[in-house]
Amino acid sequence: MTTTSGQQGAHGTGQVEEQLNNQAQAAEQIQGKNKVDQEIIAAANEHSSELDEVIERETT
Repeated sequence: MTTTSGQQGAHGTGQVEEQLNNQAQAAEQIQGKNKVDQEIIAAANEHSSELDEVIERETT
């Protein structure tokens, strides 16, 4: 199946987000959470949900 560069970019973005999330979780396990970390994670997850909606809408 062929994909557009936009779809490839979207998948790449998802992989980057997943990797950053994994790194944040590992750091949290080592250091514990602070208030700023919690706010950043909440904002990142909110953005991720919006991006997922756009990707889903564009790929279906």
